[in-house]
Amino acid sequence: MKEAVIVMPYDGKWQTEFVEIAKRLRDAIGDQALRIDHIGSTAVPGLDAKPVIDIQISVKVLEPMTYRSALEAAGYRHRADNPDLTKRYFREKVGMRRTHIHVREAGSWSEQFALLFRDFLRQSEEWRRVYAAEKHALAERYSAPHERDFYVDGKDPIIWKIMQEASRWSKDTGWRPAASDF
Repeated sequence: MKEAVIVMPYDGKWQTEFVEIAKRLRDAIGDQALRIDHIGSTAVPGLDAKPVIDIQISVKVLEPMTYRSALEAAGYRHRADNPDLTKRYFREKVGMRRTHIHVREAGSWSEQFALLFRDFLRQSEEWRRVYAAEKHALAERYSAPHERDFYVDGKDPIIWKIMQEASRWSKDTGWRPAASDF
């Protein structure tokens, strides 16, 4: 069942929640995870966000999904219906803290995209404000639970504007991903 989109002010406890979840994931998946990173808006201090912890697990290869049983044992279910073929997607089981786990190949474009987007927003107060304003506007426009996909799709134009700026910033700074968050 889809829920209405709620965008709320940044909450410092999101980082603590990420660390707790990442510990469980690291214990479950071990060295199959080359990186475990906090991504998405809850990973950006000062950015309003949906209260969903997004975690990116970087693995050597997506297939075969040798990591699947470990993630399922940790309480996350594979969502085979995810249309994004650049990742494998897992969600929490009923009763657990809302978490989206994105498993991507290390070094892939999609892995780097998520890290660059996060890192750029962490250093740009201006773009955090712009992004937050757009998310609030979209959440208000698409407030019904059945309109959640419109909210997600509606963010595409601002995400690409931000990534254009992030690309410039990465060239100017020589950006490279820092060490894994966990």
